[in-house]
Amino acid sequence: MFARRVYMHLKPNSVAEFTQRLEKDVLPLLRKQKGFQDEITFVGQGGREAFAISLWDKAENAETYNRGTYPEVSKILATVVEGAPQVETYDVANSTFHKIAAAAAA
Repeated sequence: MFARRVYMHLKPNSVAEFTQRLEKDVLPLLRKQKGFQDEITFVGQGGREAFAISLWDKAENAETYNRGTYPEVSKILATVVEGAPQVETYDVANSTFHKIAAAAAA
């Protein structure tokens, strides 16, 4: 399993719109992507920082999304995000949500 972490600075007073855009626009796009498993998004208590972690079957699927659909997602969120989001990628070592420990050990 593979993960993408996207860190964003939110514009002032934009948490409600950010959340709405995620639910109505971004998540439907993600659900259509081959290999997409899950997304969890966190917003800091002050409402100025957020990060999202998406889980993918394979790195190749996340890379295909990154090249094809992610630019569209960035445009959707441009009205609520300041600057360019920072994207990092990871191999998932363990998850209590997804049964991956046995697969990683194999």
